[in-house]
Amino acid sequence: METTRNAGWLEGALAPVPDEIDATGLEVTGALPPELTGRYFRNGPNPLPGRPSGHWFTGPGMIHGVRLRGGRAEWYRNRWVRTRTFLDESARFAGDDGTLDLTAVPANTHVVPHGDRILALVEIGFPYELTPEAGTVGPCDFGGTLTTAMTAHPKQDPVTGELLFFGYGVLPPYLTYHRLSADGSRVVESREIEVPGPTMMHDFAITENHVVWLDLPVVFDLDLALGGGGMPFRWDDGYGARLGVMRRDAPGDVRWFDVEPCYVFHVGNAHEDAAGRIVLDAVRYRPEDFAATWKEIGGSADPAQDAARSESAHLYRWTLDPATGRAGEEQLDDRNVEFPTHDDARTGRRHRFLYTVAGDAVVKYDVRDGSSSVREFGEDASVGEAVFVPAEGARGEDEGWLLSIVSGPSSAELVVLDAADLSRTASVRLPRRVPAGFHGSWIPDA
Repeated sequence: METTRNAGWLEGALAPVPDEIDATGLEVTGALPPELTGRYFRNGPNPLPGRPSGHWFTGPGMIHGVRLRGGRAEWYRNRWVRTRTFLDESARFAGDDGTLDLTAVPANTHVVPHGDRILALVEIGFPYELTPEAGTVGPCDFGGTLTTAMTAHPKQDPVTGELLFFGYGVLPPYLTYHRLSADGSRVVESREIEVPGPTMMHDFAITENHVVWLDLPVVFDLDLALGGGGMPFRWDDGYGARLGVMRRDAPGDVRWFDVEPCYVFHVGNAHEDAAGRIVLDAVRYRPEDFAATWKEIGGSADPAQDAARSESAHLYRWTLDPATGRAGEEQLDDRNVEFPTHDDARTGRRHRFLYTVAGDAVVKYDVRDGSSSVREFGEDASVGEAVFVPAEGARGEDEGWLLSIVSGPSSAELVVLDAADLSRTASVRLPRRVPAGFHGSWIPDA
């Protein structure tokens, strides 16, 4: 496998750490809210020393965890997720006969709690269950009821408690919808969704009554897969771009809306408005910006786009009208942002606030009045996804805190911001720099 070309993910803010460490009694500046009692876990790729990956997205997952209790930061620890490929370098996701091993994955993208489990996720295979101390239990197929890959971005319905998700594949079925029980014990519904081909569907959205699919023109490429060393997906102008609306009580019956060509890694939220339209907020990449970003992170871009620079990952809103079959598109801001988050209690329901990251800053959007506010951390800072934690008995949607790991060239801290005004409530000094990564969750004590 080629490991040196475009190896920017081995340097700077992305540079991996070489080992696992533990630290206790962490230094706190400011005052941690006593009700923040639980764990903050964040996932991201971290190649092993001597075994660098061929792409930022493919390095083995590492969990960075901070334990908070009673206004104290009790510990930090980082642990690789001990998947089959981590333990056995020869393990392969795809065999020569075309069979797939859904346990041979890096589990490097997200970490979420559901039921009595903590799950490390990556979209190409099974999740891996973790312990509350960030140790690895093993792969999880929910008692044999999951037979496809699982997205790294499942959505928990705040009313039913069920976890809705999907799996995509490079062979048919290309897209499968799943519904996991509220207790996390078993998949209670699975249904194939017909799409034209094998796309890289990273995220999706739900509303109270619908699922929103993103069938976009980044497709699997067998030649890239056989070549090794990178991600086997490419932009395909001929595939088209569309959003699908599917009733949750009638899975498989999808109403598709053509949209301008684009790609979406991450959804903010979606809801149904008073007129019955589906409103989706997400971060949108134009074709030329996606190509440049893909190349910069080690992907395979169209050579014609080699000189392009990604300056356009913008917060966007689509309004899908089932009555007319039309899709409205609106750019909400001109900042370059990513990792949109919100209050999980409003998943699939009307929301007012979204929180995003813009390089060295956290940006808060009020999508009701169109305003925004920014908290900057300095040009040397690498700011991670800001996870919202509601305050006890919160009445306002932004009454709570944002948790984010902010790293510099040689240090890192877990920052706690007041979500209402982005002021710093507290920060926990971590014992080492933390590489820039992907997604995390607040896991409160039961």
